[in-house]
Amino acid sequence: MIFFKAFLVGGLICAIGQILIDRTNLTPAKILVSFVVAGVILGGLGVYDPIAQWAGAGALTPLTGFGSLLAQGTKEAIAENGLSGILTGPLSSGAAGITAAMIGGLAVSFVTKPKDK
Repeated sequence: MIFFKAFLVGGLICAIGQILIDRTNLTPAKILVSFVVAGVILGGLGVYDPIAQWAGAGALTPLTGFGSLLAQGTKEAIAENGLSGILTGPLSSGAAGITAAMIGGLAVSFVTKPKDK
């Protein structure tokens, strides 16, 4: 049942992205940024956490989950350090994902050859 929940929520998030690509003039980059911002807003309001607990990886893997992680880290850092947590919270909570993306990008750059468009 957990796989069905993850597939349902993750598929819904992806379907929303596909609809935005097909029906609007938004670029994929703007859609990705809007997903992160939506995750930050929903995470900050406490709406995204119950969805993530119910759906598991289906809600945590997409960019909305990353945005929610940033909001959660910011809230925790503000509670611990005051206003300086606004700057340190998102970076410390998202450090593992950011590092994994950087290392993955570096590894791919070693095995691919850039091309002009």
